[in-house]
Amino acid sequence: MNIATKTPCKVAAIGLGSMGYGMAASALRGGHMVWGVDINPGQVAKFRSAGGEPTELAGVVAELDAVLIAVLNAAQTESVLFGDEGIARSLKPGAVVLACATVPPAFARDMAARCAEVGVLYLDAPISGGSLKAANGQLSIMASGSPQAFSAARPVLDSIAATVFELGDAPGAGSAMKAVNQLLAGVHIATMAEALTFGMTQGVAPDKFVEVISKCAGTSWMLENRAPHIVAGDYTPHSSVNIWPKDLGIVLDIAKSAQFSAPITAAALQQFVAAAGMGHGLEDDAAVAKVYARNAGLTLPGET
Repeated sequence: MNIATKTPCKVAAIGLGSMGYGMAASALRGGHMVWGVDINPGQVAKFRSAGGEPTELAGVVAELDAVLIAVLNAAQTESVLFGDEGIARSLKPGAVVLACATVPPAFARDMAARCAEVGVLYLDAPISGGSLKAANGQLSIMASGSPQAFSAARPVLDSIAATVFELGDAPGAGSAMKAVNQLLAGVHIATMAEALTFGMTQGVAPDKFVEVISKCAGTSWMLENRAPHIVAGDYTPHSSVNIWPKDLGIVLDIAKSAQFSAPITAAALQQFVAAAGMGHGLEDDAAVAKVYARNAGLTLPGET
C-alpha cells in the first residue's frame, strides 16, 4: 500500500536483495524506522543513504517491534533467528517476525514454535509480486499465524503489501499456499520459454509472440512479465534461474510427503537445472529459454 502508518515501528529488514530491498524501502516510506541488514555491505550503504537507520542493528535488537526476513531459504531464515548470531532470543516479548522466504510448511511450524518458546510472535508470510511491486509496496502476502502475530505485524504489512491473504491461525498455511503459487509460476515460466522458442521454429518472432499471445487465451502473468526480457535480450536478474531449483525442489519434496505425483513440475525443474548448468544461474529466470534455444539451434534476440 505504501501509506504512512499511524503506528511507526522499529523494524529490522534482513536481506536486501531485489525483493528485500524493495520491502525495506516501502517500510521506510511507510513511516517506520528501518535497519537494513545484508551480507553485501554495498546494499546496506545504499539503504542507509536512502534513509535507513545509520546505526548497527546489534545495538537495538532488544527495542525492535518487527523483523522482516527476506533471505533465500529455510537455512538462512533459521540462521537469522537461531544461528550463532541469531536474534530471536534477544528480541523483546511480543516482537513479531515476518518470515518471507519460500520454505516448507513444516519448517514454518517449527520456527513458530521455537519463537513462541522465547516469547516472540511469528508470521508465516511468503510473498508474491516481483521486485517492482516490492519496491512500490504492492506485494501480495500469503500469511498465517496467530491473531496476535497479525496484529503486531499489521503496521508493517500495511506499508509493504497491497493484499494480505489471511490464511488462518496455523503457521505453515502461508507456506503451503506459496508452494502452490511457485508450482504454477515456475511451470509458467518454463512453458512460456518452450512456447516462445517453439514459435521461433515456425517463423514466429519473439516480439510478435508477445504481442499476440499476451492478448490470447494462452497468456499468463508470468508470460507477460518474463517474455519481454527475452525479446529485449536483457537477463538482468529480477528473479534468478537459481531460485527455481530451490523452490520447485520444495514443491516436489512436499508432493512426495503427500504421496502426490507432480510430473509437470518435475519437468520444469529439470529445465531450470539445465539452465543453471549452462552457466545462467544468476541471470533472470527468463534465461531458461536459452536451454530450448541451444537444443533447437536457435538464436535468441541479443545473441550472436
